[in-house]
Amino acid sequence: MRRLIDISPALSPASPVFPGDTPFTSARLWALDGECPVNVAKFATTTHVGAHADAPLHYDNAGAPIDAVTLEPYIGPATVVHCLGGNRITADDLDVATAGRTAPRLLIRTFAAHPGDEWRDDYAAIAADAVDWLADRGGVLIGVDTPSLDPAASKTMDAHRRVFARNLRILEGLVLDHVAPGAYELIAPPLKLKGLDAAPVRAVLRAPP
Repeated sequence: MRRLIDISPALSPASPVFPGDTPFTSARLWALDGECPVNVAKFATTTHVGAHADAPLHYDNAGAPIDAVTLEPYIGPATVVHCLGGNRITADDLDVATAGRTAPRLLIRTFAAHPGDEWRDDYAAIAADAVDWLADRGGVLIGVDTPSLDPAASKTMDAHRRVFARNLRILEGLVLDHVAPGAYELIAPPLKLKGLDAAPVRAVLRAPP
């Protein structure tokens, strides 16, 4: 059986979110005891917590919500690359990291060590030309281990808008520290949240035979 590699962070009240966004909270509603046969909890959080998929609606009012996007981009052959030490990933960086070989889904590790529950706004952003680089090679999805493709302070969202223009999909908030560069199968369909701008995913990679 091919090994599964979990690339999703666990969600908890310590999970970092963009400053001002909704942190993760949970509470037990029903408790298993002599009067109740089950445990039941509730939770609340932003749609952009942990590993998540952005919908086009996130950065375009005319864009599709997450329940309307097709699932094919989130499942299939993927390439993991390491682009460590920079603050902006460009097309030239991807040329070097992939040696010209990539699958339709590209997952980019940028953190030397994932910050875990610490909020960091000095993460590496993705340049718009890197999005074009992937799209020109038949790409359908770009994934990162950062909270966003664009810088935390960005008002123009250049990478997100280029993704929309090139009809790609986005995964953010992955954990790739324990994943070697190479070829994998990605399995990361988003929750079907009707009319919303993003959704959490349980992202996993299936290792090659």
